[in-house]
Amino acid sequence: MYFLGIDLGSSSIKLSLLDAEKGKIIGSVTAPEFEMEMIAPQFGWAEQHPEKWWQYVKQGLGELSQKGLDLKKVKGIGIAYQMHGLVLTDENLEPVRPSIIWCDSRAAEIGNAAADKIGLENCQKQILGSPGNFTASKLKWVKENEPELFAKAKYMMLPGDYIAAKLSKVPQTTSSGLSEAALWNFSEGKLAKKILEQMGLPEEVVPEIVPTFGHQAKIHADVASELGLNSDVEITYRAGDQPNNALSLNVLNPGEIATTAGTSAVIYAVTDKDVYDEKSRINTFLHVSNTPEEKRNGLLGIINGSGILYQWLRKVVSVGNQELLSYDVLNREAAKVKPGSENLRFYPFGNGVERIFNNKQANSGIENLNFNIHQPPHLIRSACEGIVFAMNYGFDVIKSLGTSGEVVRAGKGNLFLSPVFREIFCNTTQAKLELYNTSGAEGAARGAAYGFGYYDSLKDALGKLECLETLEPNKELSQKYQDIYEQWKMNIKIEND
Repeated sequence: MYFLGIDLGSSSIKLSLLDAEKGKIIGSVTAPEFEMEMIAPQFGWAEQHPEKWWQYVKQGLGELSQKGLDLKKVKGIGIAYQMHGLVLTDENLEPVRPSIIWCDSRAAEIGNAAADKIGLENCQKQILGSPGNFTASKLKWVKENEPELFAKAKYMMLPGDYIAAKLSKVPQTTSSGLSEAALWNFSEGKLAKKILEQMGLPEEVVPEIVPTFGHQAKIHADVASELGLNSDVEITYRAGDQPNNALSLNVLNPGEIATTAGTSAVIYAVTDKDVYDEKSRINTFLHVSNTPEEKRNGLLGIINGSGILYQWLRKVVSVGNQELLSYDVLNREAAKVKPGSENLRFYPFGNGVERIFNNKQANSGIENLNFNIHQPPHLIRSACEGIVFAMNYGFDVIKSLGTSGEVVRAGKGNLFLSPVFREIFCNTTQAKLELYNTSGAEGAARGAAYGFGYYDSLKDALGKLECLETLEPNKELSQKYQDIYEQWKMNIKIEND
């Protein structure tokens, strides 16, 4: 019996196949081979075509089949997805415009204006935050700026909901998804109808709400035939990529913390309280393990410029080469430079407004560049330091909300493949770092198996999770990085401040 995990990112789509009887992943693929295009029609905008996501899901399934894996054994599908995106579809579930994705900044002012109108304290009591730059604000932007397209829209969905709808031809969403859209009333445990009303948005665009785990919808027979699946396959799990990353790392209970550094970089801590950051620098969402009996929320701190910065840097240092240098080469080059990068400071804020600065635009750039001292390895290492320092800025806020921050778990992938990045992270945050052999797609597959009922508990579903390595802070290095971090933090420049 197999379970399929789909991880819809903004750079690529990853698929993993879990053999539930063996408890192991037996095949994984990534599509496309290179990063997906991010469309920016104007400064601060970021869009992608949902049809492309579906194309790459189908491509990935074809590649799994070509590996000799029998897709007819798949019983359930789990979907993880880039959070906060807006997909608007017509009644036939066809997109009426490109998706406005997570790092798009156009609706930030709309969200701020809505918070002022509703009252920030009122917002925080209902949705544990502000509409900010989340899906509800993006929906309001379309209504105000593209009324003809808005009139064509029948359903508002998050990116994972769209993929589920393509599989099943049934429009649905989840309470966890609505919480990341700023449309879940935590105190009442239901859709935040007052927020919709006060923002002038119609309730009818919100599709059916289904549980995060469970038998959500069957794959449509025509789609199953096209993809080589049985028609009894069900969607049994869906969640945003960061709650799902935490699931994949067995971060389910209060005090446990996950991190990731893909296109963006995130610190995510679990709490059993309805807490929020009064300055909206940290966001509170329903965690995947939340139940009526046991409250579980996720506190999320994010910076937008992580892997996307490393991808940009890779192109810059590869100019003149016939092929791009590998990330392994960049990691080795960074190791040639001492901590602090000879006083070169990198500010990785070039991918939209930053939530850790209350949805304001922080200035990106490089400081103290000396042409006689600094070479490409300094630039690479200072970029890694800047990413970690920005993550730690948010981590400090999360800790102020009651999280200890003593142990952090990460999958050994993306930037955490770099020994230098891991050293910077461990000694800047002063946390023990546990590295696991897992991925978002694997987490989605295990979530699907639990949602299907193959496993009796999430503990059973994650029983094969393997810790590869544990890193402890070094006292001398920690002090050095703390000094560098404090200097870096003093020179952050935020617009309108």
